[in-house]
Amino acid sequence: MVLAMRISELKGRKIGICVSGGLDSKTVTTRMLREGLDVVGFTANLAQPDEEDIADIRTKMAPTGAETVIVDLRKEMAEGCFLVLKSLATYDGGYWNTTGLARAITVRGLLGPMQEHNCTVLAHGATGRGNDQVRFERYTNVLAPNMTVYAPWRDPDLLEKFPGRKEMAAYLREQGIEAEEGPRKRYSTDANLAGLSHEAEDLESLETPALIVDPIMGVWPQEAPDQIETVTLRFEKGRPTAVNGQTLEPLDLMLEANAVGGRNGIWMRNALENRIIGTKSRGVYEAPGMEILGYGLRCVYQAVLDRRATALFSDLSRLISDQIYDGRLFDPSTQAALAAIDVMAEAATATVEIGLYKGNLYFQKLTDCPASLYNEEDASMEASEGLNPVSSQGYVEVQSVEALSLAKAGQISRD
Repeated sequence: MVLAMRISELKGRKIGICVSGGLDSKTVTTRMLREGLDVVGFTANLAQPDEEDIADIRTKMAPTGAETVIVDLRKEMAEGCFLVLKSLATYDGGYWNTTGLARAITVRGLLGPMQEHNCTVLAHGATGRGNDQVRFERYTNVLAPNMTVYAPWRDPDLLEKFPGRKEMAAYLREQGIEAEEGPRKRYSTDANLAGLSHEAEDLESLETPALIVDPIMGVWPQEAPDQIETVTLRFEKGRPTAVNGQTLEPLDLMLEANAVGGRNGIWMRNALENRIIGTKSRGVYEAPGMEILGYGLRCVYQAVLDRRATALFSDLSRLISDQIYDGRLFDPSTQAALAAIDVMAEAATATVEIGLYKGNLYFQKLTDCPASLYNEEDASMEASEGLNPVSSQGYVEVQSVEALSLAKAGQISRD
């Protein structure tokens, strides 16, 4: 069995630990400091909708005695959202993988500041049963191969000492740090600009309804307005550029899309996803902005991609989604797939009008799409100047040759 790195092996190393200000972060940071280790905390500002003021994390971590560096990655996160949107990269049948994307942005964004502080170890608080441990480690490996990764919750010593929140709170109090384990949470939340994931605790039971979740980015559909809200989206080469006629920078556009989608109950989704390590995980997800922008862009792609391009796009989209989920965004295969998506997205320029109503999205209008392959006259069932119906006779006859051959050869069963 491969042995996990223990805290005792970090002597003489400077550690950059990813912190959230929660009980886990404070416990591990304090423990490392009491072991005489040189530790600096790092937090990524990803426009988390569950944080009123990101600076509060620094205040929460201050009692531990470690410095906390907050790195503003909001613009990078917005660009990450646009990258995923352009490829419509959804995992496991429509799941916007907001957390997987955020880990790529976080690690890439924090490694530079960590190295500027002479850190040679990246420590993270991901559980040894989930996806994020793989993502943190792999992104560090490919982007900073000379750095070591320490996973506290794979360290047997820490697992034995801190089996639960009660023990962590007691330890902090012993160290003179105010701490309360508080009432048991019904679920945990991970948030960023792209969306929120709610999982664990009560949500681990498939008998627990998704409705126990209190939405942060919006409302459940039944609480949304009783009338359709129309929103107009502008896309240029596969990138959203404007909402309701207002041209916006990516960060502001995502914030606006989240607000519009959220108030209409868009994309409160329950999912059982297939984890990297082979288990399944249940979660309830919010991604209102990603959903309305993805829906709008899908309408544009339907107009500009031919049949074979659509099939290729679908294959590449699935590959990119799997790669992001697995912590492989920066791999050559992912980058090659993204480059191919860029080729097809060159034609994806249009304005789309959609209706939002109680969690539902309705197509209303597509205009200003110069590369559209759709021709009303060709598609019409009525008399028109489009495709001459008689011209199809030869095509149908050619197709019939193969069909008749299969039938005469007895290769087609009628049973």
